[in-house]
Amino acid sequence: MAFGRSSRRTAPIEPVTLMILVAGGFGVGKTTLVGAVSEIRPLRTEESLTEAGAVVDDLSGVETKTTTTVAMDFGRITLREDLVLYLFGTPGQDRFWFLWDELAQGALGAVVLADTRRLSDCFAAVDYFERRGIPFAVAVNRFEGAESFPPETVRGALDLDPEVPLLMGDARDRESVKGILVSVVEHALARVDRDREPAAR
Repeated sequence: MAFGRSSRRTAPIEPVTLMILVAGGFGVGKTTLVGAVSEIRPLRTEESLTEAGAVVDDLSGVETKTTTTVAMDFGRITLREDLVLYLFGTPGQDRFWFLWDELAQGALGAVVLADTRRLSDCFAAVDYFERRGIPFAVAVNRFEGAESFPPETVRGALDLDPEVPLLMGDARDRESVKGILVSVVEHALARVDRDREPAAR
């Protein structure tokens, strides 16, 4: 029995799922980034800021912020038919950093969001991923009214290695966030390929 083209069945593509962390300082836009790009309703663990927390939470530059992530944000985006990203936004405050080690297990790479008004807030995230050998990119989240600096100035201030991607973006804009995530995945996969290369004799 002859089978025509119309009778052939194409096996469904089983997508590869990769885990990406979204880190950075308090109020830098991590929850916004995950929400802007997620194709599912994001899982959020936000709580209202209280007067008691004002003792430890520095609101300089983010005075209008009323909530904070206390565990994680979770979202999902399909970049291609065969590639799905799971996004985990980390809490930005020091007292919740014990959760980072749990979230980092199995992560392919990370986005470190930076705010030029509070650039030092992302030092800890950069240091965390450098020490653990997790590939990451730094994305400067453009805030209205924030001073703009050339990328090389930001790179120098953060003392980033030349191979670390440094991007300018808007955490509210879906296409901007997608571009950031693509850069992180490409950077991380290039690192994986490089590490697999046999050592030169």
